Amino acid sequence: MKSVVVDKIASVTQGCSLGRELRISADIPCAEGVVLVVEILTSKNTYNMLELTSGRMAKVAKGDIVVGALGHRNALFGYSGHVPEQLKVGDTVQMLNIGGVLGICDSANPDKGKPFDCRVLGVVLQFPFLGERIGVPARVGMHSLDLGAALDTRNVPVIALAGSCMEAGKTAAACALIARLRHRGVQVHAFKATGVSLRRDILAMEDAGARRTAIFTDFGVVTTTDAVGPALTRTMLTELCKGEPDVVVFELGDGLLGTYGVEAILSAPDIARQLTAVILSANDPVAAWGGVKLLRERFGIEPALVTGPATDNQVGVDIVERRVGVKAINALGNSAAFGDHMLGLVLPDFIPPHGAPGA
Repeated sequence: MKSVVVDKIASVTQGCSLGRELRISADIPCAEGVVLVVEILTSKNTYNMLELTSGRMAKVAKGDIVVGALGHRNALFGYSGHVPEQLKVGDTVQMLNIGGVLGICDSANPDKGKPFDCRVLGVVLQFPFLGERIGVPARVGMHSLDLGAALDTRNVPVIALAGSCMEAGKTAAACALIARLRHRGVQVHAFKATGVSLRRDILAMEDAGARRTAIFTDFGVVTTTDAVGPALTRTMLTELCKGEPDVVVFELGDGLLGTYGVEAILSAPDIARQLTAVILSANDPVAAWGGVKLLRERFGIEPALVTGPATDNQVGVDIVERRVGVKAINALGNSAAFGDHMLGLVLPDFIPPHGAPGA
C-alpha cells in the first residue's frame, strides 16, 4: 500500500467520494467497477476531455494522474473494449470514454482517433472498517443492484425515449420535454437506464428542470447489458416514483439494436405495461421507419411520437408522418409543441398550478 496524489477524478467514480490523496495497492482485482489510478501516457488533439465528479469537463494531457474504473464498452461511434483478465502495476490499459471507463481497446472509431494509453499505478483502497487500517478495493456505485427488484410506479405516468442508434438526439429530446413540462408546472423526475457511465446526460436533465435524477452507475454498473438492464430500470423507476412526481421521463441509451440492454428492457412485460408513452428519436426517415417497425413488431409498442434529426425540417416531418403513420415533431425546433403534445397524451386532465402557463 502506498499514497498517491491524483490530478483528475473521473465521474464514473462519483459514488466513491474520493479525495485527491489516495491509498493504492498493487493487488488488482479485474472486474467491472474496480477503481484504478493510472498515468496518461499519450497526448490527443481530439476526444481528449474527461468528465470530472463535479460534472465539469477537463482536458487530459500526457503525465496526468487520473482515477477511473474498469469496464467494457461496445460503441457504434466510439471505442469498443473489454475488461482484462488480469492486471499488474505497470500494465497498459486504454480510456474507453470521457467518463473515465478503463479497459483494453479492441476497436476505435476513426473520428475519435486512438484512445489514451494509461499506465496502471494501482487499485484505489477504501477503509470501511472503523478504527482498522484494512483497505478494500474501491468499486463504483452508491447502492447495490438487486436483480430481483420489483416494479412499482405508483400509477405515475412514464415516458421513455428510445433511439434508432446512439447520437440520434435522445438526450436533447428528453431535455426539451422536461423543460417544457416543467414550464407548464409539471413536476418531473428523470433517469438514464442504459449506456456507458457518463453523467452529462442526467446533469442536462437536471438543468432542464428535472427535480430528481438517477443513472445506472449509482448502482455499481459501469456499462449496462441485457443481464442488468431490466433490473436497473425497475429499480430506478420504483425509486423515482416514490417522490410522487407528476411524470417520470427516462432515456434508453444506445439504439433499439445494440448491446446495452434496450431490447431486454422493452421485452420485459412488467416494464412495457408501465410505459405510458414511448418516443422514438431517429436520424433519418429510413431509421424512423425501421425503428417504428421494431417497436411495433418486436415489442408490441405503438410509439407516441417520432423526433430527432429525421424531423429537422418539414420535408422529414412529412415523410415520416406519411410513410410511418406516426406523429412527428422536432424537439429542438418546435419544443413547445413537442412538450405540449406529450403532456396532452400522458396527463390529459392536468391542471397547471397557479402562475404556470395555461393556469
